Amino acid sequence: MTGAREVVVHAGKDELARSTAERLAGRLADAQAAHGTASVVLTGGRNGNALLAALADPAGPRARPDWSRLDVWWGDERFLPEGHPDRNHTQAREALLDAVPLDPARVHVMPPSDGRYAGDAEAAAEAYATELAAAAGADPTVRVPVFDVLLLGVGPDTHVASLFPEHPALRETERTVVGVHGAPKPPPTRLSLTLPAIRSAEEVWLLAAGDDKADAVALALAAEPGPLQAPAAAAYGRSRTLWLLDEAAAAGLPATGA
Repeated sequence: MTGAREVVVHAGKDELARSTAERLAGRLADAQAAHGTASVVLTGGRNGNALLAALADPAGPRARPDWSRLDVWWGDERFLPEGHPDRNHTQAREALLDAVPLDPARVHVMPPSDGRYAGDAEAAAEAYATELAAAAGADPTVRVPVFDVLLLGVGPDTHVASLFPEHPALRETERTVVGVHGAPKPPPTRLSLTLPAIRSAEEVWLLAAGDDKADAVALALAAEPGPLQAPAAAAYGRSRTLWLLDEAAAAGLPATGA
């Protein structure tokens, strides 16, 4: 494993969202100062959306990235029609994207189930993988662009993105994006980055809040459970892996680990 895991515990979910928004805005601004642009991979769910809303808050982060020089990607998506309220993209628009001056060409949305791909999740996954490869540059051995920060929510079963325990998608070693079929929570069909794509990020940040996440956090941060049993344990960045928790989600950790 690369990117040693760090754990930061906040008093509650609201503080987690505000503090992480501040941290993320600063990290992206620093990346832009270093190399002109920045790239972030968004996550959905209650904690991911709370973070985006905190970023959009005018009274929120002091440092702000230049939104026009930010590339936005997604770690997974529910394979539903465009504009469906359960799509991560729809929720991200409501929480943040429509409120900031992003360059539309830099917002890389995973395909919906209607339109061009007509319910074909595998074709949609291949299309997103092609878009990632195109953004990565001319070297055919580099299949994803530089992700400065890749955000993941941790599910109560330890799933991240749409990689669920014991699911075949966890075994993927070649592709960067897959169609996920038979997911144990609705909708059953999804698109997801694979573990190799997730691990290509410079930094991976995992978010968890609430007592319903405590067992998952404790399992994933235990002594190296296998990725098939605890997908969150297999998600890490090249230079940093940051677990951002509230006290309820961290309740199952040893006192020294919090």
